[in-house]
Amino acid sequence: MKLFIKSFSILYFSILSYSQSDNNYKSYGELFESSETINYNLEKDNFLNSSSKLKIEGEILSSCPMKGCWMKISVENDTVLVRFKDYGFFVPKNGIEGKRTIINGNISVDTLSVAQLQHYAEDAGKSKEEIDLITEPEITISFLADGVLIKE
Repeated sequence: MKLFIKSFSILYFSILSYSQSDNNYKSYGELFESSETINYNLEKDNFLNSSSKLKIEGEILSSCPMKGCWMKISVENDTVLVRFKDYGFFVPKNGIEGKRTIINGNISVDTLSVAQLQHYAEDAGKSKEEIDLITEPEITISFLADGVLIKE
């Protein structure tokens, strides 16, 4: 019986310490380890439009206030638009601005159409006048995430 209790205690605390190893991050989408994020400035050109998955860390600037179906993050000197694979998961609609995040997936350079930009502006609660000022497509760095960690 003592052996059972001792074994159970070791197992319990091992699991507990493993679950806390991601420094209080809340997970959305597919689970992944937070270790081994890339040095964004040094490596981004190697990964742009490749099929290789990568992990990057940044600060959340905003998220879709309608559904939580996208977020913008600041990584080094870039703003990255993060969308979620197959709309399979969402992040909180508010309260995450300024928090650290680690995202896992694929990075690319995209051209967002005027219609897409207007849709994102509408989601973000912009006025009709602001939306009507969007008349040109925009080249942006996009990230299709299959998993997201947000610091609690």
